[in-house]
Amino acid sequence: MPTPLATTPLPDDQVALVKRLLASATPEQRQWLSGYIAGFQAANDIGVASAAAAPPAPKPRLTILYASESGNAETLAGAVRKEATRLGFAARVLDVADTTPAEIAQVGNLLVIASTWGEGDPPQRAEAFHAALIADDAPRLNGLRYAVLALGDRAYARFCETGRQFDSRFQALGATRIADLVECDLDYKQPAAAWTAVTLRTLAEMPTEPGAAVIRVDFSRAAPVETADDAPTPVEVEVTTHINLNSGRSDIETYHLELSFAGTGLTYRPGDAIGFLPRNDPALVSEVLRLIGHDSDAILQERLSTELDITTLTRGQVRDYADMTGDARLRDVTVDETKLGAFLQDRQLVDLLEAAPKPLRAEQISKLLRPLPPRYYSIASSQAAVGEEAHLLIAKIAWDSHGRARHGVASTDATVRRGIGRRMPITVKPNPHFRLPENGDTSIIMIGPGTGVAPFRAFLQERETTGALGRTWLFFGARRFTHDFLYQLEWQDWLKSGVLSRIDLAFSRDQREKIYVQHRMWEARRELYAWLRGGASVYVCGDAKAMAKDVHAMLLAIVADQSSHDSDAAISEVRELQRAGRYCRDIY
Repeated sequence: MPTPLATTPLPDDQVALVKRLLASATPEQRQWLSGYIAGFQAANDIGVASAAAAPPAPKPRLTILYASESGNAETLAGAVRKEATRLGFAARVLDVADTTPAEIAQVGNLLVIASTWGEGDPPQRAEAFHAALIADDAPRLNGLRYAVLALGDRAYARFCETGRQFDSRFQALGATRIADLVECDLDYKQPAAAWTAVTLRTLAEMPTEPGAAVIRVDFSRAAPVETADDAPTPVEVEVTTHINLNSGRSDIETYHLELSFAGTGLTYRPGDAIGFLPRNDPALVSEVLRLIGHDSDAILQERLSTELDITTLTRGQVRDYADMTGDARLRDVTVDETKLGAFLQDRQLVDLLEAAPKPLRAEQISKLLRPLPPRYYSIASSQAAVGEEAHLLIAKIAWDSHGRARHGVASTDATVRRGIGRRMPITVKPNPHFRLPENGDTSIIMIGPGTGVAPFRAFLQERETTGALGRTWLFFGARRFTHDFLYQLEWQDWLKSGVLSRIDLAFSRDQREKIYVQHRMWEARRELYAWLRGGASVYVCGDAKAMAKDVHAMLLAIVADQSSHDSDAAISEVRELQRAGRYCRDIY
C-alpha cells in the first residue's frame, strides 16, 4: 500500500493513528474512508482549493477501411465500428474510394475489410487506391498498425487476392501487422466476428498514441461480436406478370417479371437490386441424395433445396471429398494444380460425387457444402412510376458440359418454376453508388447490353415521371434486332417523347463481323466525349468478365483520342470521373 506520509503536514501522533487505522481496515473500509473524507471536505469548505478537473483523455483513434463490391465489406465495416465504439475507441468508417495511401499513413490504427472481385481484381471503387498502393512510389506506412480481413469466393482461383495484396503491401511499406490475415468465403459471418474480436482486443491491449485514454476491457465477459445485425428479412411477394421478351425464334430466353409489393412496405430507388433466395433444381437435389445414399431423407432434402449450394465446385471441396472417400484418383488430381484446375472446369458438385460415389452422413455433406447465396438482379422499374410493384429482367441460363445439361440456379427457378401467381422470397438491396444525378438537368450516358439494360429502364421511367430535363443516351446491344431487342417499343416511345435523347444499337449476329456496344462508342467518340466534357455521367451495367472490361478500355481509348492525352493521363481523367461519381458501374 502506498504511504506518502513522509511529506504529510500531520503531526507524528496523527500519522501514527492514520497508519494503525489503514493497516487494520478492509479494502471496502478504505474505499468508504476515501469517500467520506472527500464528502466532508466538500461539505465543510475547509479552505483547501480544489484542483481543476483534468480534461478527459482523448479516445484512441481507429479507422475501418472497406473495399466493397456487393456491399458485404461495407456492412461489416459498420458492424466493426459499432463494436469498437462500444469498447471505447474513436472509430470511423472510410470507403477506400474516398482516400489515398498517403492519407492512410497518418491514421495510426487501421482495420481493413477488402473484397475481391471476379478473378482476383479489386472492387471497382478500390481500383485507384489499389493502383497507388502497389506503385513503386507508394508512400511509406511506418507507424501504421493494421489488420486485414479478406472476403472472397473459393470458386475462383485467386481467392481473396485483394485482401492478400493489401496485407502484404502494407507490411512491405513499413506498417505493423497486429493480427494475421483472415480469409473468408461466402459464409463469412463467424470468421469475421472472430477476427473483429481478436483485432479489437489486440489494439485495446497495446500502447496508444500519446495522451490517449487507455482502454481496459474484460474480454472474457464481452458479448459476441455481431457482424450482420442489419441483414434484411426476406419477404414473400407474388409474381403478377411473367413474359419472355425474346421472339420464339431466338436462341435465348429473357423474362420480364413483375412482382407485387402490395402490403409489404418495401421501397426502392432506381439503381437498387432485388435479392432472390432461390431453390435448387429438384431433379438435381434428388440426384445428389441418391449419390450419397439419402434418397428418403426429407430433412436433408429440404436443406439441399433451400440452404446449401449444390452446384458450385471449389478446390477445397475436391480436396475434402478426396479425404472423405480415400479415392486414389481424386487424390492424384488434388496434388497437381494443373490437373485440379482442369477437373474443376465447368463441373459441379454432382460430377464430384459421381466420380467417387460414397454414402455420406448428413453432417458430412452439410460440412462439405457452402451456403446457398441469394442472387441479385437490378430492378427494371421506378417506384415513382409503377407504385407497389418491382420489375425484373432475368435471362434463363442453360448450357451443356461433360455430357450433362446444366441450369442456372436462380434464373431457372425464377423463369421456369415461378410463374404468375407463384411467390418469391426477396429482399431489396440499396445501391448508393449507382444513382441518378441529384440534378435532373444533368445528362446521362447509359451502356447496358442484354439484361444490363434493366436499371436504365428504371432511370428513364424515373426521369419521365419526375419531369427531369437532362439529356439521355442509351447504348444497347443484343444478338439480333428481330428477336432480341428487349423493351423495343418502350425505347421507341421514349425517343418520340424526348425522354430518351439518343440510342445507339449493336446487334452482334446481324452481320458477318460481330459488333458490340464498345464499337458503337468508338463510332460516336466525338459526341460522347463532348457530353463528358459538358458534365454528363456515365453508367455501365452488365457482364463483368468481358463487356465491362471492353467498355472500360474503350472509354480510356476515347478519352485519350479526343483529349490528345497519353494513356496515363487518360487513366487519371477516367479515375477522376469515378471519384466524382460520374462513372458508375453495376457489373456482375
